[in-house]
Amino acid sequence: MDETTPPPPESSPDSAPAGRHTIALVDDDRNILTSVSIGLQAEGFATRVYADGASALRALLDNPPDLAIFDIKMPRMDGLELLQRLREKSPLPVIFLTSKDDELDEALGLSLGADDYITKPFSQRLLVARIRAILRRVEVAHADATAQTGAEAAPAPDLIRRGRLAMDPARHEVHWNEVPVALTVTEFMILEALAQRPGVIKSRNQLMDCAYSDDTYVDDRTIDSHIKRLRRKFRAVDSDFSAIETLYGAGYSFAEG
Repeated sequence: MDETTPPPPESSPDSAPAGRHTIALVDDDRNILTSVSIGLQAEGFATRVYADGASALRALLDNPPDLAIFDIKMPRMDGLELLQRLREKSPLPVIFLTSKDDELDEALGLSLGADDYITKPFSQRLLVARIRAILRRVEVAHADATAQTGAEAAPAPDLIRRGRLAMDPARHEVHWNEVPVALTVTEFMILEALAQRPGVIKSRNQLMDCAYSDDTYVDDRTIDSHIKRLRRKFRAVDSDFSAIETLYGAGYSFAEG
């Protein structure tokens, strides 16, 4: 079974109705694919479905949806490997939807760059809320860029420069020492919250509020995992990177020097 598998009648690999977000579902459980796809279509989304990670990877890179939902345990290529390989080339928002509730799997998924994690059995209402929260963050990140189309004369007024860090929220671009660093939407918003006020300690709860909407619950491990991934990405371009500081028991801060 791949993206053309029935019964979801709108699971088209090539296009979605104008104005509708497209969600890709990757799961080897036909019942999950069917029920989630039908449920999302009822909420106004277009869907594509894939039964394994290998076939999904090619499609996600060739024709990216607006968001993808992965199971972890799948044949040929599991969800963790799929996410790892996807992140080498794409910041596509990803939610893990899986029956595996081991904390190690959750932490590993988030450390690889997942934006959220939901365990089965799950509430359709919760899933839709999480999807919409992430899509809202994506839309906010790109809204200014759309408004500034064709305006190349000057940098955006909200460009953030902190020492060797340069962030352009309008274009969702980050540079360290003038080297680009690719971040997911969640990672970008956490870093932006820290960089806006260097030296000021942000608690995990404050960072959650910056990166997630009010109708989305995440725990401390989620923020910690995103911070670890941020550090890993910056250290890939600068092994001495230490700008994101941990204040044990308090939270995190950005050191401008």
